[in-house]
Amino acid sequence: MADDTILKLFGFELKKSNKGSVKQKLASVVPPTDPEGAGYVSAMAGHYGHYLNVDGEISSKDNHQLILRYRGVAVNSEVDMAVEEIVNEAISASELESSVQLVLDKVQVPDKIKKLLTEEFDNIVGMLNFNELGHDIFRSWYIDGRLYHHLVVNEANLKAGIQEIRQIDASKIRKMRNVKYKKDPATDVKIVDEIDEFYLYEEKPGAQASAVKFSTDSISYVSSGLLDEYKKKVVSHLHKALKPINQLRMMEDSLVIYRLARAPERRIFYIDVGNLPRGKAEQYMKDIMTKYRNKLVYDASTGELKDDRKHMSMLEDFWLPRREGGKGTEISTLPGGDNLGQIDDILYFQKRLYRSLNVPVNRLEQESQFSLGRSTEITRDEVKFQKFIDRLRMRFSHLFLEILKKQLIIKGIITPQDWDEWKNDIVVDYIKDNAFTELKEADLWRERFGLMQEATQFVGDYVSKEWIWKNVLRLSDADIEDMKKQIEEDEPEEGEEDALVPDEASAPATQSVDIKVNGEPVKSEIERQKSAEDEKKKKEKEQQKKERYIPSSEDELTEELTRYMAKLNEQN
Repeated sequence: MADDTILKLFGFELKKSNKGSVKQKLASVVPPTDPEGAGYVSAMAGHYGHYLNVDGEISSKDNHQLILRYRGVAVNSEVDMAVEEIVNEAISASELESSVQLVLDKVQVPDKIKKLLTEEFDNIVGMLNFNELGHDIFRSWYIDGRLYHHLVVNEANLKAGIQEIRQIDASKIRKMRNVKYKKDPATDVKIVDEIDEFYLYEEKPGAQASAVKFSTDSISYVSSGLLDEYKKKVVSHLHKALKPINQLRMMEDSLVIYRLARAPERRIFYIDVGNLPRGKAEQYMKDIMTKYRNKLVYDASTGELKDDRKHMSMLEDFWLPRREGGKGTEISTLPGGDNLGQIDDILYFQKRLYRSLNVPVNRLEQESQFSLGRSTEITRDEVKFQKFIDRLRMRFSHLFLEILKKQLIIKGIITPQDWDEWKNDIVVDYIKDNAFTELKEADLWRERFGLMQEATQFVGDYVSKEWIWKNVLRLSDADIEDMKKQIEEDEPEEGEEDALVPDEASAPATQSVDIKVNGEPVKSEIERQKSAEDEKKKKEKEQQKKERYIPSSEDELTEELTRYMAKLNEQN
């Protein structure tokens, strides 16, 4: 129990103005759903005054125990290997560039504002130390199913923005909602009047005497987005693996017990005791057992040999008495278990666990080889796994976007209305390090360009270039516009030389004005240069022809006959 008058809000609050707000409260008896799985509090009145019940249907102790179960499951070798595979795929580190970047291509704002947004985003990434601790932060969020950070500011100077970001243990804090109702005078039905949200931090979960209320603005919270079957509490991605991992552990333990009990071969000693009385027969049996059960064991710590005859277990040999008239003393052997090498049930539960972790089985099997083939060889499991990673990245991006929103509003760079307009266009881009994705994209573009070459011959008759861009290359309208602009920018570069040396057909009228001095036409400077260049080119071509010309024997005979006939004509 916690007194509402004692629990004051800790942390800063953004003062939201209601000016210009057109949003209207809608009457309903049901509070709006909360995808974050917040707990509900209820105000109660008792003999000693008013108090708040902050446990609701789900107590903080239960929430604490659930998170501890997730962390205990993550320690298992199979689960740890799967979690590492997911985290390594989602978060890639690079020494040359940041692990995450802000993409503002679709945001219609001036470049100056984009620069401010990018700088503040980089500042947040630096305060989180995400380039170094990104792997640990993402792993903690994936295992616990939720992630909390305290945004520390200087309340005396809020314009300075967030000064420090501190991670909070998810098992000690949770989101709460206090729903206040009022009666409708017409129908006398309770309708939702006001919803107050806050975060409750308990150093010792279950001991509400030490609870602290945090304002929603001072806490950054991102959940897994998964709720239990009752839609009341947030669960981790490891929640569906709790049962398979427990079943696998029990099967492994039972297998160990069975092998210890059935694996060794044991002998049966039938000792002939003759006609000895029962007491003497038992003593005789003990003497025989002591005589032949001398166990010398080696103590590795001291290097000594010791005689160990103190203990006898069921895994050792059996000694049975046999009366006179039997077969006498006999030794027989009991075989060990026959199916000790069969572990099909273990493999079944292991694959079931892998499927519950959303990781392809071939990635977790140590015997399987990793090969980079064509994209057509990529299995369906790999495609599903990549889509799962993309969903995780989109959900985890709320961490950066929520902190960025509060940072920009605190510093007065933007208003909450501006953020509501831009938030759907702001994208957090992660470094991708997936060979299968690169292969798929390369093969995809190869097929598209091949199809484009075949479809180009029908351009103008049956299809247009626009149709090929949209239906063959699968480009969006924005990509097509950008491509057209780039093509237009490249075209002048190719025709710059022709523009500098215009021909007679394209020469401007000012260059061909007929001006005469003393009856002789006067050429412009451009015409004179053009004439000189044309004459020079003509001479160069004639010289090249002469240089390239090598007369043959027939040509020489023809020339000789021509000269002889010309000489005869002159004489005549």
